[in-house]
Amino acid sequence: MSRSSRRGSRKVAAVALAVSAGLFLASCADNGKAEGSGDAPVSASVMSIGLVNAPANEGDSVKGGTLTFGGYAGVTTLDPAKTQIAGSVSGSELGAIYDTLMSYDPLGQKFEPRMASSMKPSTDFKTWTMTLRDGVTFSDGTPFDAAAVAASINRYVTNKGPQSSLWAAKVASIDTPDAKTVVFNLVDPWTGIQSMLATGPGMIVAPTAQQGETFTPIGAGAFTLEKFAPNEELLLDAREDYFGGAPNIDKLRAISIVGAQATADSLKSGGVDVAYLRSVSTVLDLIDSGYPGYLDIPSLSYLANVNQAPGRPGADVRVRQALAMAVDPKAIDQRVNEGKGLPGQEIFQDTSRWDSGVAPIGVDTVKAKALLDEAKADGFDGKITFLTVQDPTAQAQALAIQSMANAVGFDFQIEYVNSVSDVTKRVYVDRDFDMSTGANNLPEADPFERLYTSLKTGGRNNAIGYSDPETDTLLDQLGATTNDVDKKAVLAKIQERANVTVPWQVYGNTPWLGVWTKNVHGVQQSIDGIMFFNDAWKN
Repeated sequence: MSRSSRRGSRKVAAVALAVSAGLFLASCADNGKAEGSGDAPVSASVMSIGLVNAPANEGDSVKGGTLTFGGYAGVTTLDPAKTQIAGSVSGSELGAIYDTLMSYDPLGQKFEPRMASSMKPSTDFKTWTMTLRDGVTFSDGTPFDAAAVAASINRYVTNKGPQSSLWAAKVASIDTPDAKTVVFNLVDPWTGIQSMLATGPGMIVAPTAQQGETFTPIGAGAFTLEKFAPNEELLLDAREDYFGGAPNIDKLRAISIVGAQATADSLKSGGVDVAYLRSVSTVLDLIDSGYPGYLDIPSLSYLANVNQAPGRPGADVRVRQALAMAVDPKAIDQRVNEGKGLPGQEIFQDTSRWDSGVAPIGVDTVKAKALLDEAKADGFDGKITFLTVQDPTAQAQALAIQSMANAVGFDFQIEYVNSVSDVTKRVYVDRDFDMSTGANNLPEADPFERLYTSLKTGGRNNAIGYSDPETDTLLDQLGATTNDVDKKAVLAKIQERANVTVPWQVYGNTPWLGVWTKNVHGVQQSIDGIMFFNDAWKN
């Protein structure tokens, strides 16, 4: 997808905000080289979703060695039912142990069977029949069959895995007519089941993994556990009997390095071979230096949450509208990163295939003041507090928002906390905030799930307390659409409704980069930044 658009080209962001692993801001500079060129200078305005610096010929694979992966966040659990599965949160690491039933080809923009050999819908998309691949076994020798798949998914739902509520709402039952066949009977037409089976629910744990309260990470993936120190190091051994053939590397080592620059420095010095990065300064620097990788730009990746629970300022839609019209994302971008970012208020920018062309709410300080005055006339005192982390870039963002909000009459205060985990707890557990830094990171593969879980009335991840019957109806319609044309049409209506109800304060997007050293080959991409290493090798 090119960066050209009817709204004009814009330079790649110099600020990142990631929430799938935690809330984090990082400033950056603008430099780089053209994708895939190695030597030609890059203009950030032409950066696009896809491969960067891909070699023309990777050569023949080489056996042996250890591949070290520097993830975005440390692995805290090896149970896929107890963590969000994404590239930024344990997705690549746990994928090495369990693999997934389905995967996503981001270049072809399609889902493909992985541990399955086929996944076919009925004509009405209410029944999906999966055939399992021959030769797949769990690492302890347990048969990988339909009964094991059904049991693992039921375990995921019973344990209330992060995607379990949506799964339970959409999947009526699972049938296993024979050892190789799994039939998913849905409540209504749904294509998103493919996305689910490429992430957490699709990571199948062996029946022997759970023994009482004891969980042992036994999967059908390419690697088995050797050592696990939570938040520090995960060491995995290659399986000679992996269904796709023995991995090229002997061991996969995943480590946690705090900070994007430190991770990038480790990549350059040879401390890590592959990394997942979200800081745009390091992303552009690595592309400029010719490092190969895959670049993605998730939507809604830079925003603020407004608590809409009764008694909070954000419960009044006029307050939310006034904030949106008062705060110019371009002004934040100038304040934080010298105008080099991806500012915008739309849900899907022009980098996304889901871009509908519907204009966002817009900035209008006169209307913002009028709306705020109306709310004050009805008793609102004008006070609102913004929760963010004690970080220089986060402070710059908060101060920029504060100055624009106060200019139209808000009494905008900033509350700083020490860490990402502090913000996460206040927002998602305690629900104790007026407004906070945040992101939704909608994947290009299928944005439905995160839109649904964050906006649906009463949804488990609806931390903002948003409730709108019309949006609920649109979300249900989006979930039941079965082709991209219809999905874009519904997403356009969701944008129109968001302009009225203002679920979030949207400030723009930020890219991420899965990147590796020039002597690493065969890294495979899947949904939401998940990488697979079974075919990876080093020369």
